[in-house]
Amino acid sequence: MRLSVVGTGYLGATHAACMAELGHDVIGLDTDPAKVAALSQGRVPFWEPGLDAVLQRGLASGRLRFTTNAADASGAEVHFLCVGTPQRPDSPAADLAQVNGAVDALLPILDSASLLVGKSTVPVGTAADIEERVLATGARVAWNPEFLREGHAVEDTLRPDRLVFGVRRASDEAILREVYAQLLDAGTPVLVTDFATAELVKVSANAFLATKISFINAMAEVCEATGGDIVTLSKALGMDPRIGSQFLRAGLGFGGGCLPKDIRAFMARAGELGVDEALMFLRDIDDINIRRRQHTVDLAIASIGGSAEGRTVAVWGAAFKPDSDDVRDSPALHVAQLLRDAGARVVVHDPRAMDNARSLFPGLEYANTPEEAAEGADVLLLLTEWRDYIDFDPAVVQQRMRQATVIDARNALDVDRWRAAGWTYRALGRPTA
Repeated sequence: MRLSVVGTGYLGATHAACMAELGHDVIGLDTDPAKVAALSQGRVPFWEPGLDAVLQRGLASGRLRFTTNAADASGAEVHFLCVGTPQRPDSPAADLAQVNGAVDALLPILDSASLLVGKSTVPVGTAADIEERVLATGARVAWNPEFLREGHAVEDTLRPDRLVFGVRRASDEAILREVYAQLLDAGTPVLVTDFATAELVKVSANAFLATKISFINAMAEVCEATGGDIVTLSKALGMDPRIGSQFLRAGLGFGGGCLPKDIRAFMARAGELGVDEALMFLRDIDDINIRRRQHTVDLAIASIGGSAEGRTVAVWGAAFKPDSDDVRDSPALHVAQLLRDAGARVVVHDPRAMDNARSLFPGLEYANTPEEAAEGADVLLLLTEWRDYIDFDPAVVQQRMRQATVIDARNALDVDRWRAAGWTYRALGRPTA
């Protein structure tokens, strides 16, 4: 099929490359010439394992190309909207400027043969609004939410755990089934529903995951007050099949470009719909999550004598999660900046996110290696659980430290191994002895 993908950021570039991998003829459309040039040359402008190879195969096959000219997408049977919906600067609501801009760009080339398919995470009601805007062109609208995990985006696109089609007509469902024919033949389950339900699936999933993360972090606070061990508690809870173990690791909390802004936008939309009381619990979820950052700062300062002035803090991790270079709303960088604001010299290392971190937090110092970050430090903070750090020999980095104290804010390190190497080990929700 002939497809266009509007927006070539994290979602759009992945979707475009993977649709070409499935054999479709795909054109990616973006307003950023630099991004289009990079993708056209086979360079992914962000870190996502495996995507570069898929991108390059698509380009080499001739089935994938990128452009800044919307007219080049004329003739596509399906147009996927994959643009960002960040939080508005003046409120917690979602900013739909990119969505509206994408629709405006497509209007001149839409006709009765066009199906406009939304993948962006949007407030419920957006699909119906877009349908009204494109009505005069004869084009139809469908909603097909994405469920990508950064670090696993290619796998999640080519081997998803489910597909959701929000459609008005059986003929539009049939088109989406043709787009995803290989995935459906492989056994991927599909749910066909209305616009509103399709829009709600993604934000509801994110709200539930955020709730689960903040719940276990709230239990970590209780463990610290009682002498309990949050790691053992999490294991016990995860053995309950009604609960499950995923997203039950206590630590610094969630960040990134999805969960924080999505739950805030969900609350804002509920208020607009007059059902704000139904989602008031999400305010507490957000508060618990943000509170973990200050708690980590307090724990670090306490470990170096109660004052950050004149002290050096080594930070391992800048990305909001491992296997990503995304630093949007990164808990790690927020903690690093709070410590710098408190008077500490803060030196950061990350395997992939250094350039992005520098652009957002130029006041922090950056090291080329984990050992260099630890040079002369009074405390080491593990803030992003990269495999590189988990496997690191604690005896090697100890030689660089002024004081062998580590704050494991992700509960990811082998506590016995680090303590055996002579470290004072502290973690969120765990006994200090």
